[in-house]
Amino acid sequence: MTLAKDARGTEDPYVPSERRLERERYKRARARRATAVAALSTLVTGVVLYLVVVNAPGWQRTRETFFDWGYAREAFPKVLEGLWLNVRLLLVCGAAVLVLGMLVAVARTLRGPVFLPLRVLAAAYTDFFRGLPLIITLMIVVLGVPALRLQGVTVDPVLLGGTALTLTYSAYVAEVFRAGIESVHPSQRAAARSLGLTGRQALRHVVLPQAVRRQVPPLLNDLVSLQKDTGLVSIGGAVDAVRAADIIVGRSLNYTPYIVAGLVFVALTIPMTRLTDWVTARTERRRAQGGAT
Repeated sequence: MTLAKDARGTEDPYVPSERRLERERYKRARARRATAVAALSTLVTGVVLYLVVVNAPGWQRTRETFFDWGYAREAFPKVLEGLWLNVRLLLVCGAAVLVLGMLVAVARTLRGPVFLPLRVLAAAYTDFFRGLPLIITLMIVVLGVPALRLQGVTVDPVLLGGTALTLTYSAYVAEVFRAGIESVHPSQRAAARSLGLTGRQALRHVVLPQAVRRQVPPLLNDLVSLQKDTGLVSIGGAVDAVRAADIIVGRSLNYTPYIVAGLVFVALTIPMTRLTDWVTARTERRRAQGGAT
């Protein structure tokens, strides 16, 4: 607590001025007013949307087809069981994407004429798979590889679908890593070399740690997208959350299971999205304060 001396030389507790107290009261009143306005506008918007939807001519039929509580209870355990496959794909493919993306990014940033073929191959890889729609990549891998009838090559749609996801997302992640590597000033590498580090050691101990730290928010965004796209492996017959819902829809001709699967994916994605927002805000605060990135 701040202390101030009075005329007799004794220390008294600090007493804020009336002007400061008035300013703090004004800030609190403004915050309360802003909160009330936000709550009221949200309530009004929700009521308007509710009235528009429930008064639509086809609402009754839509509710029976998409929001049937009985089909939701039937679908939920099966969708949740299928979701475990999506989670496993996210974990395995996410790790593979980070490793492969890093290797491709490093290959694209290698210096010297001897590495030209490697740089060209890495650039061709990223250009091809970033330009090819993911759904087409999945169809080519999941349907095309078994058609080749190669000995010793798996025909499991889960493994083939995971391979397609890894190929596509590695191209995007490679560009994220490459942007991070190129954002590190060349003087960092030169300083490392002047201290006796080799080019490989400078890349490993100086450049890559800074590059990865700077690119954490976009990497988390790519993982959020990967989590959603794991549902596309269902096109090959893998029974994930989407396929589990599709089986029930095909039997009942009621689309409520799709809503259940969608809500389950949203519930899984929201924590990752909030984590991404928190990491991004933390990074921006550190940059604003002049800290290390």
